[in-house]
Amino acid sequence: MGNKKPKVAIVHDWLVGYAGGDRVVDCMHHVFPDAPIYTLVYDKDNMPAWFRDYDIRTTYIQKLPFATKIYRSLLPWMPAAFEALDLSEYDLVLSSCSSCSKGVITRPDAVHICYCHTPIRYVWDFYYTYRANANWLVRAVMPHQMYKLRQWDKCAADRVDYFIANSRYIARRIKKYYRRDSDVIYPCVHINESSFVPKEDFYLTVGRLTWYKRVDLAVAACTKLGRRLVVIGGGGEEARLKALAGPTVTFLGGGLTDEEVRGYYLRARAFLFPGEEDFGITPVEAQSAGTPVLAYGRGGACETVEDGRTGLLFDAQTVESLTECIRRFEAGGVSGTPEEIRAHSRRFSEQRFEEELRAYCERRLADWDQELHDCAHVVRSPLEESK
Repeated sequence: MGNKKPKVAIVHDWLVGYAGGDRVVDCMHHVFPDAPIYTLVYDKDNMPAWFRDYDIRTTYIQKLPFATKIYRSLLPWMPAAFEALDLSEYDLVLSSCSSCSKGVITRPDAVHICYCHTPIRYVWDFYYTYRANANWLVRAVMPHQMYKLRQWDKCAADRVDYFIANSRYIARRIKKYYRRDSDVIYPCVHINESSFVPKEDFYLTVGRLTWYKRVDLAVAACTKLGRRLVVIGGGGEEARLKALAGPTVTFLGGGLTDEEVRGYYLRARAFLFPGEEDFGITPVEAQSAGTPVLAYGRGGACETVEDGRTGLLFDAQTVESLTECIRRFEAGGVSGTPEEIRAHSRRFSEQRFEEELRAYCERRLADWDQELHDCAHVVRSPLEESK
């Protein structure tokens, strides 16, 4: 593309709530403020007010009744919806993907960089777990639907020119399922720079109350030990978790402001993270408040928590393993001070992400220009040489 400023588009799976992937898209837009954001569906009432100043363009799925509520049920129709987006005017397409957004079709000379949060979990390695936790109707249709989606997903991955993984853990999964190499750029996390306050005698967990987060382990462990636990977040598992909880467990729901949640992060004795996540934003948020993290030792937590210094890792996703980890923490703590734990979290800051992403895109655009130049070099035939 030479010295011409590239025309950029950002593509994201959906914009229906400001979670980790949506923060990544927000930072992508900071890097490319003129870029429109293409997405399956957009719920403006559930997104931060400043998104209304962005140029957000949706697929035809947006026109369906209750689309922003039932979009997950429309997985079989997502590939066609993203392929219908006309991105032929863009030189650089930057997709943020944990589902189908990487399947967009770009010009032959355009660059498509996919920031991959994960290969689709319910299509690949978590398929059997998701199926086991689904209702009877979903279990009946899943095998045929997932077979077709695996084929499409692999083809969609082949259209991507360069992959960025959000952790080394995800880079390994990209290699396994897509047979593609990737570069790791950790996602952006808001760093809590508030003044430290005295720690209080309670543990904390924050996030959606869904089965794969394994909040049940935190509830059961703290109930068993008689330790105070504050649970922030809402979701389909809330009723079951409340039935499991003893009197030392408090549920605050999902209606707290960001400032209120940061206050709990600052005061908590430690943060409990018993799920297996691709990266895991909340452990970094806890560490930015100077709070140690007790995490299951698989997935992204192994890259964000320094075992023994900024937190402790436990080996098995069981109540017993988490209980033993809590006892170990209460007996010896961690070596890092709150200031050191916060300093560690700055490795995942928004500013760092934006700088790394900008440099990466500039490098890959230059690489692509060189590849196009090399492909365009035609060897003259002997007949032409003789003229």
